[in-house]
Amino acid sequence: MASTKPHVMVLPFPAQGHVTPFMELSHRLVDHGFEVTFVCTGLIHTLLLDAMPRNTDGNKTPLEGIRLVSIPDGMAESDDRRDLCKFVEAVSQYVPGYVEELIRETEASGEKKVKWLLADVNMGFCFRVAKNLRVRVAAVWPAAAASLGMWFRIPQMIEDGLIDDKGVAKREGTYEFGPKMPPICTARMPWVIDGPPEGQQAMFQVVVSDNAQATRHAEIIVCNSFLDAENTAFELFPEIVPIGPLFADQEFRKPVGQFWPEDASCLEWLDAQSDSSVVYVAFGSFTIFGSRQFQELAEGLERTGRPFLWVVRPDFTSGGLSKAWFDDFSSLMAGKGMIVSWCPQQQVLAHPAVACFMSHCGWNSTTEGVRNGVPILCWPYFADQFTNRSYICDIWMTGLAVTAGEDGVVTKEEVQSKLEQLIGDKEIAERVRMLRDAARRSLNEGGSSYANFKRFVNLLTE
Repeated sequence: MASTKPHVMVLPFPAQGHVTPFMELSHRLVDHGFEVTFVCTGLIHTLLLDAMPRNTDGNKTPLEGIRLVSIPDGMAESDDRRDLCKFVEAVSQYVPGYVEELIRETEASGEKKVKWLLADVNMGFCFRVAKNLRVRVAAVWPAAAASLGMWFRIPQMIEDGLIDDKGVAKREGTYEFGPKMPPICTARMPWVIDGPPEGQQAMFQVVVSDNAQATRHAEIIVCNSFLDAENTAFELFPEIVPIGPLFADQEFRKPVGQFWPEDASCLEWLDAQSDSSVVYVAFGSFTIFGSRQFQELAEGLERTGRPFLWVVRPDFTSGGLSKAWFDDFSSLMAGKGMIVSWCPQQQVLAHPAVACFMSHCGWNSTTEGVRNGVPILCWPYFADQFTNRSYICDIWMTGLAVTAGEDGVVTKEEVQSKLEQLIGDKEIAERVRMLRDAARRSLNEGGSSYANFKRFVNLLTE
């Protein structure tokens, strides 16, 4: 007998920082009676399956109500998917066709009709395809509302002479949309990434300009943020509806779409530490450090004399780091610090032993820090992370930022100094608590995100 549950297709941009909030949203929708088809590109699909946690009987934890489906990303097997320009170009060119094919196949197979496509704004090039197949579209923005608002203001920035129509800065300086909004620095536009200028211009056109315009095909734009965090942004851009901060479940039992197996042994290690004593260090899935910067960070952590939990992905350094040096450092720190390749971050940030979070300021990490009341030492790498740093340091005032020297390197002395400053600042600690409480209120019955999510669910069930 066919299920009476409404069927939605969920489509994140194929990157860790996008898949996680979409998986969290999917779990929430399952809780509200939906069936979810979760669509990932082939490589991401494989990573998700391989990293899925196992039950006590050794079997993979099932994703209740969520069906994982893969489509090609348009790249050859040997292509470098860390080349963002080439990757985005392939995805934007080929994925809309694969999504169309998947929707048609789903319906032709006798499965229930896909009622809605819940797609990442970064996948806006798929919106029209869905509309043409009479599938309704909801745009989901997994980052700060201020970042999307900037995309919406691109025509104005061109008109004001800040950037040209290819996204290239025409003058140096900052641009402000309003009070209590992160300023836009022309040297750090989110589409400015490593690579040739033509690649950056393609990124600007496809990812930013075209996708911002594509939101007109959506009936609603929901955002993984909350009202008190970004009051001005939601006043300036009332079409963006906050439903966050998203999380899968309070008990951390539901998988949130990690790409690498989590080393849960760090939770036992944290249990053995004193409350508010541990420095948690994690820079997300994209950040890469040179060997000298890596060593300065390591020695800075050592100098604090504090216990630390440090996530070091296998591809975290760009080469040149001596294995012997790292092995010696790891042995030296064995009693004081723990180094893992990936960890259950939400559980770590909720742990009472954690004193502060040294972070690249990805939006997921930022909101997870906020929701758990953890002050953040900011070390942004690229894209919207500089906007998020501005919120943390200048607007919410719930953290500090590291400052690099003239050679671009953050020294061990700077790491030690800023960590000690942050952990000892009682005013920051109080503001962190206030923002945490505001986030939690927004999610509880009567809160703004709670009401908005209810409205979103009602729309999807129409």
